[in-house]
Amino acid sequence: MNETPGGNKNGRPSACRDCFGAWRGAAGARCPLCRSERTVSHQHLPQLAIAHIDCDAFYASIEKRDQPDLLNQPVIVGGGRRGVVATCCYIARTYGVKSAMPMFRALSLCPNAVVIRPRMDVYLREARRIRELMQSLTPLVEPVSIDEAYLDLSGTEALHGAPPAISLMKLQRDIETELGLGISVGLASNKFLAKLASEADKPRGFFALCLDEAPEWLAGRPVRVISGVGAHFEKRLNADGLRTVRDIQETGIRALIQRYGETGQWLHNSAFGRHDGRVRPAGERKSISSEMTFSENISDRQTLEDYLWLLCEQTAGRAKRAGVEGGTVTLKMKSHDFRTLSRRTALVQPTQLAQTIFRAAVALLARESGVRSFRLLGVGVSDLHNAGGDTLDLGDPTSLKRAKAERAADIARERFGGDIIGTGRGARIGKRSKT
Repeated sequence: MNETPGGNKNGRPSACRDCFGAWRGAAGARCPLCRSERTVSHQHLPQLAIAHIDCDAFYASIEKRDQPDLLNQPVIVGGGRRGVVATCCYIARTYGVKSAMPMFRALSLCPNAVVIRPRMDVYLREARRIRELMQSLTPLVEPVSIDEAYLDLSGTEALHGAPPAISLMKLQRDIETELGLGISVGLASNKFLAKLASEADKPRGFFALCLDEAPEWLAGRPVRVISGVGAHFEKRLNADGLRTVRDIQETGIRALIQRYGETGQWLHNSAFGRHDGRVRPAGERKSISSEMTFSENISDRQTLEDYLWLLCEQTAGRAKRAGVEGGTVTLKMKSHDFRTLSRRTALVQPTQLAQTIFRAAVALLARESGVRSFRLLGVGVSDLHNAGGDTLDLGDPTSLKRAKAERAADIARERFGGDIIGTGRGARIGKRSKT
């Protein structure tokens, strides 16, 4: 890191988010070159190379950019009163509005909100532009969703003439000036910590976190901060006396494994900030999946099938956006007694269609008649290929007709909002969310 004159050679590595100068100095000090207060200071700043980038209130930010009169108003992007909140701006969040909240609930909290139907074609176009800017820094970009991704900038300093931290600051500036959108950046030792870091300083944040400081930084936080700890598992951990990450740290790995099996080892590693997953570029993606942890165990088969359909729609949507189709369908289940079950089946032809994924997954679910109830359900497709056109399944003469109907429904949702096309299963899920 080429340092700006005027710093303290014995201080911590620091960088300016406005002029991109670098120096050593005290945390929170002004930039010695431009006097900006927007500085980042961290003992390992030049060495950290794994980043998580998250667009700030992505859909709502695009709507405010395109309609400046909305700038100081609470904005909710979502469907009608029977739909859900896709996202909302930070003003709306001060009223308690959250993503995935039923629209009627959101409007009761923030009755003066401006509600806008999603414009998926616009959001996808802007997401592609942001992805291109990311890939100009490194080919190691792993999309997580339309508005977030992991980046591995290891070894890019010689290419860009700057360490990853400075390259990411310039990327943040470019997205803001060229697209008029804000992003938050987490720079860390691994993907788990990078994700947490990007959430620590929103919006328009830049936060660095290394493995050495992770145990102390995590200690006082609730166990729910660990990605993968859902509401039901959190209740079990709390009932066992584990309310904070410090409680997990102090329990010890042996006791955790005895109590929770393999999950105990994962909890132990997470509590100390350890994670060995590497950043996988989009082309290396092995599978696409969705899963849901229920607030209460579910044994009713129709209810399970309704939620399975919702998960198949989510998985299909992700496959369609990624332009891939899968030749294998996998059903993941976690039973009431925390046993994880995984079942898979190969398809005659690869697919990205929700109906085809569902037909395979529901058959796998039907085989688990001996399991009393479930706390988690997930479905995914693997053996991925670039998507081709829909073809006739010789074992199902109506397959092309159903595929055409699903494609038409996708177009309608993009144009008019997510709840414009519904199913009986979707209606039942909606009723349950209100009770």
